[in-house]
Amino acid sequence: MSKMAQETISLRVERRIAAPPDQVFDAWLDPRAVGGWLFSTPDGVMERVEIEPWVGGRFMIAERRGAELAEHFGEYVEIDRPRRLVFTFGTDRDEPPSRVSLTFEPDGEGTRLVLVHELDPKWADYTDRVRQGWTMILDGLARTLAQPPD
Repeated sequence: MSKMAQETISLRVERRIAAPPDQVFDAWLDPRAVGGWLFSTPDGVMERVEIEPWVGGRFMIAERRGAELAEHFGEYVEIDRPRRLVFTFGTDRDEPPSRVSLTFEPDGEGTRLVLVHELDPKWADYTDRVRQGWTMILDGLARTLAQPPD
């Protein structure tokens, strides 16, 4: 095991979502859907959602939060529809990205979604905040998928 792998903090969040795995998986790669829930805040205004849904493709999600433009970006590392999605993740271009892995498991008529965010140890003091953020994001995903399509 490499030194980095030993030091990485693995933060895990699980959520059952009342939609089949293919729908839950696809919601992560559909720009229109993503703009409604991923990194979206109640008072923010989504300005840009760009997704290149292939391995090596990039994503950029930018939301206006008052005077600040919150940017979230990364690159897709693994896409195995509808079972697994892995991407790098960053919010600061001067920092190395972290890694997020998602697994989508059938659970009755729904999906058990497991998210693992691998963080650099220097972010150890922020793990509760990161966990709360992902929990809110997955709650937003569940709400979005529970709504009838337009």
